[in-house]
Amino acid sequence: MASLLGLAKLEKKLQRLPDVTRTQIKAAIEASAEDIVRLAKSLVPVRAGELRDSIGWTWGAPPRGSITLAKSAASLLGKDLTVTVFAGDDKAFYARWVEFGTAPHSLAKGADRSSKGKRISGGRQHPGAKSHPFFFPAWRASKKGAKSRIRKATRAAAKKVAAGN
Repeated sequence: MASLLGLAKLEKKLQRLPDVTRTQIKAAIEASAEDIVRLAKSLVPVRAGELRDSIGWTWGAPPRGSITLAKSAASLLGKDLTVTVFAGDDKAFYARWVEFGTAPHSLAKGADRSSKGKRISGGRQHPGAKSHPFFFPAWRASKKGAKSRIRKATRAAAKKVAAGN
């Protein structure tokens, strides 16, 4: 029966791979999240600046009242690599209304409505708001680069371990 030369050395390197990979992938994820946030902040319409200032990223769950742009799934490398890019918070709760717009609707409290949702009587009508996408265009523009950066970090970590560093 033939044995593989250097199998013990290979196993040691493979055991080191997750720690080195986790460190390098975490740095790549952070850089990618920063890029997405920077682009989203540059695309958001600004009045008071609360919405722009609410755009960010975090490890784990987003703040209450925010919408999630992207969330990495807990992978084989562990839950510590779950990053969430978000917009909105308690002050800028309207992030989804800016991103997607709103339909025409009644402004009156307790306006009578039919079973089909049409206004029957009373209340002022709001014409709706046009959408101003900033969040998902930033994600779509940055997604390919983020994936590439993470793949590159994984490859670099594997090469580093294989070289014995």
